[in-house]
Amino acid sequence: MDALPHIEVRDLSMAYGDFVVQRGLDFTVNKGDIFVVMGGNGCGKTTLMRALVGLQRPAAGSVRYGGEDFWNSGEAVQQRLKRRLGILFQGGALWSSLTLAENVALPIAEYTGLPQARVDEIVAFKLALVGLAGFEDFYPAELSGGMKKRAGLARAMALDPDILVIDEPSSGLDPLTARRLDELIVELRDSLGTTIVVITHELASILSIGNNSIYLDTESRTMIATGHPQDALKNGHPKVRHFLTRGGEAPPPRPNLPAQTP
Repeated sequence: MDALPHIEVRDLSMAYGDFVVQRGLDFTVNKGDIFVVMGGNGCGKTTLMRALVGLQRPAAGSVRYGGEDFWNSGEAVQQRLKRRLGILFQGGALWSSLTLAENVALPIAEYTGLPQARVDEIVAFKLALVGLAGFEDFYPAELSGGMKKRAGLARAMALDPDILVIDEPSSGLDPLTARRLDELIVELRDSLGTTIVVITHELASILSIGNNSIYLDTESRTMIATGHPQDALKNGHPKVRHFLTRGGEAPPPRPNLPAQTP
């Protein structure tokens, strides 16, 4: 299965009733990619994410994981394929009435028969992985925006997925916190070999972490294949270059951050 692309999207169209959001989407996400889906507000990025993770059936086309067609498979196969995915929603989607430990433990308890002591070990490890060791007993309301995103990432990693789908990781964060979250995403890819799909319109994130990408165009309601975002910035389709420069000069590179203290 590793020899096959992790995700293959073929001739995918998404619609709400008669209104077509995007049509004819064709792209491949390979193992170890940080694949960026970019575009302006309202272009259909989140709708595509929902089609990728099994939350919204597309109007046409296919989404294949390791060669298996998700939307044309039975319930048992779909559930098995979903187990390969970890999802970080835009707001973190943490249960406000549960502690961080309880939030991360939820999918482990639901999908495994591990004893509580082992679940606690895994939860502590996942929170440490995202820099939240010692915050097991905190509630989401007690956390900053960046900490909520990292806690959501720990929960998305709870079942050791080989594919992570992340919706707007930097949304609502200050530049330094957004940068650190981007660095964490790259670190997870490098250390765990996780394939990552990032849905975003944030230029700094697109240009600093993505190694492949597509642009969803609102006017034509289809995609523009862009390849590596840095290459697209220099030599890509005019619409993509305009988007990546916001119609002006390219954004300056982010400054190097001071090392975080443990």
